[in-house]
Amino acid sequence: MKRIITSLLMAVVLAASFTTAQVVHAQDFDKGLAAYNAKDFATALREWRPLAAQGNADAQFFLGLMYGNGLGVTQDYKEAARLYGLAAAQGNADAQFFLGYMYDNGRGVTQDYKEAARLYGLAAAQGNADAQFFLGEMYYNGLGVTQDYKEAARLYGLAAAQDYAFAQGNLGLMYDKGRGVTQDYVRAHMWFNLEAVSGDSKNASANRDRVAAKMTPAQIAEAQKLARECVKKNYKGC
Repeated sequence: MKRIITSLLMAVVLAASFTTAQVVHAQDFDKGLAAYNAKDFATALREWRPLAAQGNADAQFFLGLMYGNGLGVTQDYKEAARLYGLAAAQGNADAQFFLGYMYDNGRGVTQDYKEAARLYGLAAAQGNADAQFFLGEMYYNGLGVTQDYKEAARLYGLAAAQDYAFAQGNLGLMYDKGRGVTQDYVRAHMWFNLEAVSGDSKNASANRDRVAAKMTPAQIAEAQKLARECVKKNYKGC
């Protein structure tokens, strides 16, 4: 879970029509964000608590992170889930993902795969790569949804296009086994190669070498070419 938390990037977009009070609130949020990034959690709490109480979804989400991970406060999954819920109801994709994760794993809430899948779906539709990957996992395993390898592959593909290493690896496995996609060792090798570059190099390299043992030299060369082209395309349309 820590890997996912540290991968999140929060962007605060200020509309030109904000009132003076709203601008002040945005500035207070930014002060909290600067303090959070500097690990000055006491200041972050001081800036964000009033904003969260006033309905600021970004403040609610980050307070949820702090309670969920015990940053400047006693770890409290129930309070984290409550705060994520407030932000998720306002359409905050990161909060939808994290609340989904809590339902998926029974942290602060009763484990509920169906609700986890619903929340992952909301975040995935907004382009959240973590949610796309985790929803793909649910479709692959039939948790909270009807098992559907084709839908799992589609969701992994969306996350893989955002250079999400684990999704790339899972696509490699699906092409290797022909689950949800037509079996294709060239594509499997390509995705394992990309996963090795993006993150999980040890596991990806082992899978790539295993698939390579079933391939001809020409197929391996084609897979390597496709991987290079995919990187040049920034993982889009691979």
